Amino acid sequence: MALISPRFAPAAALLLPLALAGAPSFAQTAPTDVKEDSVVLQPDKVADDAPVVETLAEANLPSWSEDNARALLTFIQHVGEEGLFPQDYNPQGLQAAIASGNQVELDKAATDAFLLLATHLRDGRTPNAARKQWFMDDTDSDSTPLIPLLDYALTANDVAMTLAGLDPVHPNFALLKAALATAKTPADENIIRVNMERWRWMPRDLGDGYVVTNVPEYLTRVVRNGTVIATHKAVVGKPSTPTPQLNPMATGVILNPTWTLPRSIIAEGIGATIAHNPASARRQGYTWSGSGKTLSVVQQPGPGNALGVMKLEMLNPHAIYLHDTPSKGAFNAEKRAFSHGCIRTEKALHFSGLMAVMFAGATPEEFGEVVASGKTTRFEFEQPFPVYVAYWTMVPDDKGGVKKLADLYGRDAPVVASFAERGRPTAVLISPTPPPVVPTTTTAARQPTPKTPSAEAPGMSGIY
Repeated sequence: MALISPRFAPAAALLLPLALAGAPSFAQTAPTDVKEDSVVLQPDKVADDAPVVETLAEANLPSWSEDNARALLTFIQHVGEEGLFPQDYNPQGLQAAIASGNQVELDKAATDAFLLLATHLRDGRTPNAARKQWFMDDTDSDSTPLIPLLDYALTANDVAMTLAGLDPVHPNFALLKAALATAKTPADENIIRVNMERWRWMPRDLGDGYVVTNVPEYLTRVVRNGTVIATHKAVVGKPSTPTPQLNPMATGVILNPTWTLPRSIIAEGIGATIAHNPASARRQGYTWSGSGKTLSVVQQPGPGNALGVMKLEMLNPHAIYLHDTPSKGAFNAEKRAFSHGCIRTEKALHFSGLMAVMFAGATPEEFGEVVASGKTTRFEFEQPFPVYVAYWTMVPDDKGGVKKLADLYGRDAPVVASFAERGRPTAVLISPTPPPVVPTTTTAARQPTPKTPSAEAPGMSGIY
């Protein structure tokens, strides 16, 4: 199937409701606490990413001019506007190096400050240990390596613009930055900084087409070429089974899915029903094989299926995906944290129809026929796209500003606490001789190289 061109999107949006008109309207036959696959909780990523090791010869950087160093110092002195903290980047040491007239000292101080600051602007200041249940794959280190960036800044004499260019480009980040400038209390400033940080944890380029769920907002949006083309209410994980932050690739959408029950949910009740009242279990659409610890249970498609009529395939080790639910009443609640971790999606027929038409190239008529058939059918995306399961507690309001949301899982406090600690170490470490094996621990564990600053100090590049 060919991916539908964006210029046909409006027509598809008009045709889709007509194709669905003949589809069955599934009644709400299951209880509001319907259970779907539980999230597989993974341990937090506590260790920070290992720096890339390059040799001095590979770097071949020009020396710092006094003008470039002063431009860096000025940027550092105003970096509070970026939600960061000037003292992290040793402004006193850089000022002293400029005043010393010693080129070696200037090159070392300025390079160390630039690389640490660029790391925080590109990847975020927050260490992984404070990023609770965060499993985003951020590819910015591949698309924007810091050594070529520094080389450009020094060659073009454009330090300030080079650093400013590392800001996330999404309009919501610009709103947060503007809100920081007018924040009235330290608490407000900190929450804004937290959410600016979360934007930096994500890829700078989100892609031409993607789906994003903001968990504290209980909303899922479909975005195409920078425009939100659909918004759906979402039911997210309970505090006891939180929905993690991740960005898996969506590979297809399944209509009329089956549901393979996890062991935990079999043990909660359906296993006993199968043992003592198998006729009741069959009426609910369950089929099974084995018994006891070997019991395997699958719920067939139908009005009571816990996944409803749709499941969006998302490749991830957490067993998280977007799906429908027969419990439509849950979408009427203002706070919708009811699930085992997966994301239930309101108006799932329209959501899955949009996925099939825009990302799998199906016609609205083909989609409607599949829904009406009741048969399990998979629409494959020829170009898989990312799904961002995010956690922003400060979002745009309807007046051009921002508003605060409830911190559902208590994830803001660890980030705020990290502001008083040393931040994420420099993402690039340069040594005259690279080690035989690139360490996977933090910068603090690296061995210092001869005649260079101690590698135990985060931010010390060791290049000079």
